[in-house]
Amino acid sequence: MAVFLAFKEVWRNRGRFFLFSLVIALITLLVLFIAALAEGLANANKEFLVKLDAQLLVLQKNVDLSTSASRLDRSLLNNIRRIEGVEDVGTLGFSSAKVLIGNSNKTLDVAVVGIEPGRPGSPPILQGSPLLSNSTREAVIDAKVAQETGLKPGDELMLRTIKGTEEKIFTLRVIGLTDSREYLYQPTVFLPFVTWDIIRAQADMGERSMMTFITNVIAVRLTDPTQAAFVAQRILKDVKNVEVTTIKAAYEASPGYSAQQNTLNTQRGFTLLIGILVIGGFFQIQMLQKIPQIGVLKAIGVSNATVAGAVVMQIVLVTTFGVVLGSVVTLLAALVLPATVPIVFNGTSVLYAIISLLLIGPAGGLVTVRLAVRVEPLIALGLSS
Repeated sequence: MAVFLAFKEVWRNRGRFFLFSLVIALITLLVLFIAALAEGLANANKEFLVKLDAQLLVLQKNVDLSTSASRLDRSLLNNIRRIEGVEDVGTLGFSSAKVLIGNSNKTLDVAVVGIEPGRPGSPPILQGSPLLSNSTREAVIDAKVAQETGLKPGDELMLRTIKGTEEKIFTLRVIGLTDSREYLYQPTVFLPFVTWDIIRAQADMGERSMMTFITNVIAVRLTDPTQAAFVAQRILKDVKNVEVTTIKAAYEASPGYSAQQNTLNTQRGFTLLIGILVIGGFFQIQMLQKIPQIGVLKAIGVSNATVAGAVVMQIVLVTTFGVVLGSVVTLLAALVLPATVPIVFNGTSVLYAIISLLLIGPAGGLVTVRLAVRVEPLIALGLSS
């Protein structure tokens, strides 16, 4: 009976309910877009670290876990490699540069990462060959660099960096292509460590002679990843003036990451709250307009449970249609958005968002259900003295 009453009223006033479903669809569009934007921005910040084939990072002490600010002597590598539980270690050096795109004046900002071939930090190769030597003028580019520049294995890559006060252009040969590995919102070019040390941006030309054996981070791959906490303690005990952290703690400590995610999550929460208020207000107005009809139903013996069930079913129908419509529109819109818009639809976050949106309908309609149950037949029909 409740289902029949709900369907009957929705179909009879389908124009009105369709328009309201469009409002719910717009709220859904906003919530899903914010969720995808939060995931995309987070991914652009942490993607490189998340995909590392390592479980721990060793950084300089007192740099607030900043991978770019850290400076470590490469002589620490052997000390860390000898520690029980460590399978292998690799250096990671970070810098920035611009890739010259073809013969045009266009450039692409990239993160330039110095690695030790075959050690932790070396990216998997999807096409071409991996880096094999520490000092060759060769490079591996990630998928986003390839997408933006059109480069492929065998092509020449031109990097522009600052050496002292002058711009320098270095030509390298692209030998491999890896998957997307953004570091702090920039696509990545991987270089052998010695080559990276020569090319990286430096404040003055004398810096290299003093810092040739300096790296930013040491990536540590463990024999047993479940023993990360114990191995970290051993490293701290045996190696002085360093900090040891997990991958998760490292990217959460990156500048602006927590503030950015908290801001977007707050926006998503306020959007859901607005949705509850809008849905609740709409159905309450609907209920006030049909109090006489509910009075008739109760006068002929329809129970409160049936009336409440009809109201809840009506709310669920309209909300579900709006959420489905909004989800479809969001996914279609994502297909036409430019690649520069950092949105990523993660299955888990999208599912949580959709479940939240489906729940705000009944939550917003609670007042309406209470109002429907409390309708007195005689008063509603104007027969009470």
